[in-house]
Amino acid sequence: QVQLVESGGGLVQAGGSLRLSCAAAGSIFAIAAMAWHRQAPRKQREMVAGITREGKTNYAESVKGRFTISRDNAKNTVYLQMSSLKPEDTAVYYCNWGGDYSDYGTPSDYWGQGTQVTISS
Repeated sequence: QVQLVESGGGLVQAGGSLRLSCAAAGSIFAIAAMAWHRQAPRKQREMVAGITREGKTNYAESVKGRFTISRDNAKNTVYLQMSSLKPEDTAVYYCNWGGDYSDYGTPSDYWGQGTQVTISS
């Protein structure tokens, strides 16, 4: 079993920045790809950014140039640095572990509890 613990959400003004963290713990026997997804009210959950164990990244078009995903394999932790935030970035952000984060891939069943990100205009 894998546990994912997210942190770093909050309320910021448009144009501001936030950094999310997600630490994976539990029965982890290999380094896996990790990703951030988000779900806004009345919308489907969508992938924001993914990173393979080798560090290859993939981003949603809506966040390219503004968000950066990175990881520390020694700590089994993935980060999401978010800049130039917009009100439409408001959502609950979820960490996912061990999925396929290519353009047509699917996440795994391992999700964190989510962290709220709210951007005020």
